[in-house]
Amino acid sequence: MKKKTVWIAGAFIIAVVAFVVISTFHQTRVTCRVCMTFQGRQDCRTASSVTKEEAMRAAITNACAQLASGVILSSQCENTQPDSVDWLH
Repeated sequence: MKKKTVWIAGAFIIAVVAFVVISTFHQTRVTCRVCMTFQGRQDCRTASSVTKEEAMRAAITNACAQLASGVILSSQCENTQPDSVDWLH
């Protein structure tokens, strides 16, 4: 009886791990390229995420990381309207 319980528990754990792995890789992702200008400098970055909002926010953050230094300037840059947003997927 104990061996049967161990096999059932093992099968359940394998099923849960398989579900997590499969659902992680099968999520539809969106990709965008954002160009930002801040203090006379321009940078364009590409980012992907599950939602459009997250992808655009990540691309803006990545571009501003190249354009601004420090928390205050980075925050100002991230609140600047992008020059362009191109959706790639």
